[in-house]
Amino acid sequence: MIAYFDCFSGISGDMTLAALIDLGVDVTWLENMLSNIPLHDFKLSVSSVSCNGIHAKTVDVEVKDSAARRNYADIVSLIEKSSLSIDVKKKSLAMFDKIAVAESNIHGCKKEHVHFHEVGGVDAIVDIVGTALCIEYLGIKEIISSKIPLGSGFVSCMHGQLPVPAPATLSILKNVPVYGSGIEQEMVTPTGAAIITSLATSFETLPEMNIKQTGYGAGKRVFESRPNLLRVITGSRNKEKTGYQNDEIVVIETCIDNMNPEIFGFLMERLFEDGAVDVCWIPVFMKKNRPGTLVQVLCPKELKTAVIERILSETTSLGVRYHEVKRSKLVRKKVTKTTPFGEIQVKSVVDSNGVERFAPEYEVCRRIAVENRIPLKTVYEVISTSLK
Repeated sequence: MIAYFDCFSGISGDMTLAALIDLGVDVTWLENMLSNIPLHDFKLSVSSVSCNGIHAKTVDVEVKDSAARRNYADIVSLIEKSSLSIDVKKKSLAMFDKIAVAESNIHGCKKEHVHFHEVGGVDAIVDIVGTALCIEYLGIKEIISSKIPLGSGFVSCMHGQLPVPAPATLSILKNVPVYGSGIEQEMVTPTGAAIITSLATSFETLPEMNIKQTGYGAGKRVFESRPNLLRVITGSRNKEKTGYQNDEIVVIETCIDNMNPEIFGFLMERLFEDGAVDVCWIPVFMKKNRPGTLVQVLCPKELKTAVIERILSETTSLGVRYHEVKRSKLVRKKVTKTTPFGEIQVKSVVDSNGVERFAPEYEVCRRIAVENRIPLKTVYEVISTSLK
């Protein structure tokens, strides 16, 4: 099962827990599991609310000793010594580690000595460990998130007034796609940021899926422009009968008409070293009918910045354009096959009908041709024949 976190109004720990409970997690079971940490001085209060006409759940953690605070080492010890499953422990520790690293960098102290203040109490532990437990309870194997909206203004905390987004929240959201919402309130808490960055494998639009359920978790603040809800959609991926692999990739382009053409070869080498999936030069006619070259690079989304920096530093281009695209590709992998030239690595490709075929790699064939002093086309012919 996959889950899509639709964070149109941000995310917090209590919103996440409420949305997952709305999907069907038994509250009594959750309280019993949390008591294994052990946490005994709390009670979960779950209510049904209506937000802009949408039925949702809200969660409050009633704590007997609200003044209790723990540092990172205390929390790690609690979780590691508990009887929770290995996966729940792993997810919970990963979320707290995100917060500890952010706080240690901001306050200039060792991670182990970080005193959590707002996120060190029982309520935050319940939110984080409870989220990990709910993920396990619901059988969610993969989480995808929307891009994250951020608010503005100021928020009060133990250190006084802090700008929104809070420094810890911004630190945790590093390398995550965000956007300004125009709302002058806190929309993403450090706990919410730690949860989503630890669990989500990607941040994108709603993927192709068969929807099973939708859960809504309500936040405590009121936004005039939108319902303050976190929506979690669960379901399964559509099974492609074609056998294609589907993913998303970034296309980066720029047109050049004033550069030494010898540089293009060097640029291609460096782009592939940077992790580009494909690089090509396309002849174009530019303004005033000048002949030029369209540089087109395909790369994984996480390498977009590195590829852009490479193009702008190595060429005469003054700027690039880029966009995300979806692609479908045949299932492929590298395998070892026995040929007249010995065991070599070849590419295995499975077509849409499930038929497997093999293709030799250029670099392998080139090496064989040089070592044996035979034409490259002969090497291809011999290997291709032996693989049939």
